[in-house]
Amino acid sequence: MKLIIGGALGRMGQELEKAAREEGWEVVCGVDVAYSGQAAQHDMVTGFEQVKADADVLVDFSRPDALPELLALLRARKLPAVLCATGYTDEELREIQAVSTQVPILRSANMSLGVSVMQELVAMAARTLEGFDIEIVEKHHNQKADSPSGTALMLYEAARGSIGPEAQPVFGRYGRTQKRVPGEIGIHAVRGGSVTGEHEVGFYGPGEQVLITHRAESRALFARGALRAARYVADKPPALYSMRDVVREMLGL
Repeated sequence: MKLIIGGALGRMGQELEKAAREEGWEVVCGVDVAYSGQAAQHDMVTGFEQVKADADVLVDFSRPDALPELLALLRARKLPAVLCATGYTDEELREIQAVSTQVPILRSANMSLGVSVMQELVAMAARTLEGFDIEIVEKHHNQKADSPSGTALMLYEAARGSIGPEAQPVFGRYGRTQKRVPGEIGIHAVRGGSVTGEHEVGFYGPGEQVLITHRAESRALFARGALRAARYVADKPPALYSMRDVVREMLGL
C-alpha cells in the first residue's frame, strides 16, 4: 500500500515511516513545514497543497494548524485518512465530520490498540460499577503542549457515555470548596521528564477500588496502531471512524 505521512519529520512521523517500511508499505510522500530541502527517500513537501503523489491512504501526525489544507487534499483526491493529531477545536472537529461524509476518515487521539481496548473496559466498568466515583489521571513528558491529553478526554467520553447526562468533567480540584457531587469525573494532568504516556481510570467505591491502567513504553506502538488503522480505513465507505471501530471489528462486535 502507498502511504503519505503528515508531520513526516516529527518524532511520530519518523516512527511511522520506520514501521511502514518494516511492514512493506511504500511511503510516497512526506509533508512537514520543517522540510528545508534535505535528502529523503521519497518526495517531501512543506504543505499538503503541494502533494502530487498518488496514495492509498494518508496518516497525519502533524498539528491542527494544517487542517484546512489537509481536508482540501482529502476532498480533492477522495483520499482515506487517519488523523492522529490532538488539540482540535470544536469547529475543526465539525469540519472533519463534514468531510467524512465524502471520504473515509479515522480520527483518534491515541493510536494504541491497548488504549482502545481500555476504552471498552472503562465503558463496561462505568455501566457496571454504579455509584462509584471516577477519576482519570494522565502523565506525559514535559514537552507535551496540550492538557489534558486527548486520550484522557477520550476515556472521559467512554465513561460519560455509560453514566448519562449527569456526568460532568472536573479538571483538577484547586480552589474547590464543596464536596464531590454525583456524576463528577475528575481529570488530572501530570507533565514531567520523558514519560511516553500513562493513563489511569480509577473507580472508587465503598470498600473497594478498580484501577484500569495503560502505560506506553515506546512510541513505536502508536506507529504500528496507526498502520493498523490505515489498513482498516483504506477500503471503508465515507464515514468518521475511530480506533474503537478497529478493535470492535477485531473482536467481532
